[in-house]
Amino acid sequence: MIEFRGRLKDIAIDWKTGGYNVTFTTDNKTIPAAIESLKDNDIDVKACKHREKRSLDSNAYAWVLMQKIAEAIGSNKDDVYIRCLQRYSRSFTHIIVKANAVDRMKEEFRTCVDLGEITVGGTTGHQLQVYYGSSTFDTKEMAVFIDGIVSECHELGIETMTPEQIATMNAAWNAK
Repeated sequence: MIEFRGRLKDIAIDWKTGGYNVTFTTDNKTIPAAIESLKDNDIDVKACKHREKRSLDSNAYAWVLMQKIAEAIGSNKDDVYIRCLQRYSRSFTHIIVKANAVDRMKEEFRTCVDLGEITVGGTTGHQLQVYYGSSTFDTKEMAVFIDGIVSECHELGIETMTPEQIATMNAAWNAK
């Protein structure tokens, strides 16, 4: 397998076959050796817009803070996580399901809010707001998520990293 960060350079049509030739550029020096094993084989290709990944440290820090919140309010960290997703995440989608599927969807997705009945094209269903988990967040989404959690900690008198430490951690997320 070969995976690299690069830029789309060109798309051209092969006049003989009618197929497309797609060219990418990269500074990755491991490409030539990796390409050799793929030559003359069908391959699966996926190109998507680059997004910085959040660090595992940021996720671990979020869970530590959520555990502290849970202890302070007499709850558990999973319930705090769900509440924090609903408050601080903008990473969700809306789906419409049949009324008899609402309970099942709530079981399948940790954070699923029933927004009520909706009629589309003459068919009635329930609109659900389904949140993606923090493991899917990029650095910006995770930074917003942690800022919200830190704010709750301050309201509850829970000690957190200093703003300078959080800024340093945010800079480290963006560097990865």
